[in-house]
Amino acid sequence: MSNGDKTALITGGSKGIGYGVAKTLLKMGYKVAVTSRSLSAAERAADRLSEYGEIIGLEADVRNFDSQKKAVESLLDKWKRLDVLVANAGIGNFGSVEDLSVDQWKDTIDTNLTGVFYSIKACVDALKKSEGYIITISSLAGTNFFAGGAAYNASKFGLTGFTQAVMLDLRDKGVKVSTIMPGSVATYFNDNEPSEEDAWKIQIEDIGELVGDLLKMNPRTLPSKIEVRPSRPPKK
Repeated sequence: MSNGDKTALITGGSKGIGYGVAKTLLKMGYKVAVTSRSLSAAERAADRLSEYGEIIGLEADVRNFDSQKKAVESLLDKWKRLDVLVANAGIGNFGSVEDLSVDQWKDTIDTNLTGVFYSIKACVDALKKSEGYIITISSLAGTNFFAGGAAYNASKFGLTGFTQAVMLDLRDKGVKVSTIMPGSVATYFNDNEPSEEDAWKIQIEDIGELVGDLLKMNPRTLPSKIEVRPSRPPKK
């Protein structure tokens, strides 16, 4: 089957890593749906990316299972199949456990961990039919803890372990599962505004290329956990 017959769903695809992945997959011939909590943001991203291929923007909140199901149903109504899920949506709340609020903790876990569970749960039946691919976007913070990272570390440690367990659950069903664990990426994450000063960081296109490489991998081989970091970070 050619890539032109395949589809991908990218959560949190209106900007940052999700946007970079969407651009790569469109160039590879995939039909792509990007989601955001804001329908207007998702549609703006889809409009900007439409020159590269067939794409739609959908409103979906990964913290809400019914919202995720609705997004998947919209994709299937339009394209009848789902081949790739890139579970990318994520947030960062940082601070000492003394200062971290209950709402910040809950929002981080609900988005970065439970949201991925909801995304996979909503997609798994369709992905089993297509013998598709699930790629989660974790972080180097999923194995490396740091002060002020209680909520974020917990969510990403959990996501890394969760994804590896899902890989074992689904590989006998023909579904491949990988997690990508980036270090510093030049995105809008945590209110950053990408600039020339971020040139040393991983770029969103680099993560897109990595996702593309995974999808091109021979079906007999599964890179299940990939750490990726800037090659020459500034010296501290």
